[in-house]
Amino acid sequence: MHLFLVETESPRVSDVIRFPSTGSVMSADAAHVHGPEVTALYQAHALGLIRLAYVMLGERPAAEDVVQDAFLGLYKRWSQLRDTASAPGYLRTSVLNGCRMVLRSRARRDDRSPGEAPWESAEATALVGEVHRQLLLAIRALPPRQREALVLRYYLDLSEEETARSMGIRRGTVKSATSRALAALGQRMQEYS
Repeated sequence: MHLFLVETESPRVSDVIRFPSTGSVMSADAAHVHGPEVTALYQAHALGLIRLAYVMLGERPAAEDVVQDAFLGLYKRWSQLRDTASAPGYLRTSVLNGCRMVLRSRARRDDRSPGEAPWESAEATALVGEVHRQLLLAIRALPPRQREALVLRYYLDLSEEETARSMGIRRGTVKSATSRALAALGQRMQEYS
């Protein structure tokens, strides 16, 4: 996704930023107002969100696309946020929703088993230890809700309440999903040993 500045013919009309993928338009003045805040959020949270999406999806390019879409959505809707302090939570939820969408799309396209990772480059395989690779495969084989709860609670170190808000479920559901995920993960890791 690229942002393009397009000059308008009238000298009194501000420059416009067009988002080619969606056809949306935003004035350059509006972009300058909230651009620094979104940039600061990107610098603070992008890497963690990419890691979250990678664990959920198993592919770095897809993870980066999901995170970029989340930041683009935040950027376009910044002026509509009631509380800018809630932006990190909005981004987490947006990334999770993007991951769900990608996973549903994959399920419609092929019948690859959920734990089966796509091809990996020799460099990626060499960099990731065997145990780490097995753990990631075991996490990816979990049902989506369990995987999300586990990753949010223990990978991003969110509280049960924050996890529940990010997933749009109740705190008790987070507890049970996390408990089931840990039990399934322990069993699967014993099988690998």
